[in-house]
Amino acid sequence: MTTDTIRDSRTPLLRLTNLTKYFPQFRQTLVKRPDKPIRAVDGVSFELHAGETIGLVGESGCGKSTVGRTMLRLLEPTAGTIEFEGRDITGIGGSELRILRREMQMVFQDPFGSLNPRQTIGSIIAAPFEIQGITPEGGRRKAVQQLMERVGLNPEHYNRYPHEFSGGQRQRIGVARAVALKPKLVVCDEPVSALDVSIQAQVINLLEDIQNDQGLSYVFIAHDLSVVRHISDRVVVMYLGKVMEEAERDELYERPLHPYTHALLSAVPIPDPEKGERRPRILLKGDLPSPQNPPSGCVFRTRCPRAEQRCADEVPLPLEVTPGHRVACHFPEERTIL
Repeated sequence: MTTDTIRDSRTPLLRLTNLTKYFPQFRQTLVKRPDKPIRAVDGVSFELHAGETIGLVGESGCGKSTVGRTMLRLLEPTAGTIEFEGRDITGIGGSELRILRREMQMVFQDPFGSLNPRQTIGSIIAAPFEIQGITPEGGRRKAVQQLMERVGLNPEHYNRYPHEFSGGQRQRIGVARAVALKPKLVVCDEPVSALDVSIQAQVINLLEDIQNDQGLSYVFIAHDLSVVRHISDRVVVMYLGKVMEEAERDELYERPLHPYTHALLSAVPIPDPEKGERRPRILLKGDLPSPQNPPSGCVFRTRCPRAEQRCADEVPLPLEVTPGHRVACHFPEERTIL
């Protein structure tokens, strides 16, 4: 039995179906009138299985972070469904949602802004226990100090404040807070983008170690395709709120099909100068269109080198070219980029 067959036979941990998030806008006139909404997320669908890591990639403004926050119900979805362990959680609230938070957590992008500067590190990491009304064996202080040691922090710094730590240490604090209740799903919203390269590797290794120990599933949001290739099992490529391509990691990096994926991969630095000089660089013309007024048909057509009239007339539906490899393009083309 193949890996794909085994995966299909299990209920996914998380399933997004046509997830949509629009932000309402108003015209700044004498009378406040509704305007076209910003289509931050426009019909995103994918599945995540237990112990798996999905990399969510795309340029800034494509809706990656909004997808992450909406799937955790930090933002209310406009349409679509969110299923967690086979249960529709799109409309739940109150105590049900609070209990669900034990299973779904987030590591935020900014290690400086995501921590309360008025609270000690001990209080910050202990917050999940306090909110959920959980008293660990041996007490909260002991549990917090064990978490600090697990993520590479000195347990004796329990009473220190965030400003006394470096950026990498603060991100470790955010990781400790996220995994305190041993959740099943953690959304990592560009957790290493604000860190030095050497510190990035340490945090990535920490996330992988915790995943192996606890069997976590990650949705890893990033724009650094090298990091995504290292940590992900599957990759979802987004552009202007829509999924352009989805495939297993090696399949996507070795045989990309969508013109947008070709352009993204061509921008990844190659350590070998000779190989880098031989590789063609694909430069996209124009700017990212406004999510308030997206192009008709394929949203990528205004910057696509292969665009034809059909691209303006028809919205490309996801096509499964090979098992597990889906692309939303009228004219997919296999190209070797890396």
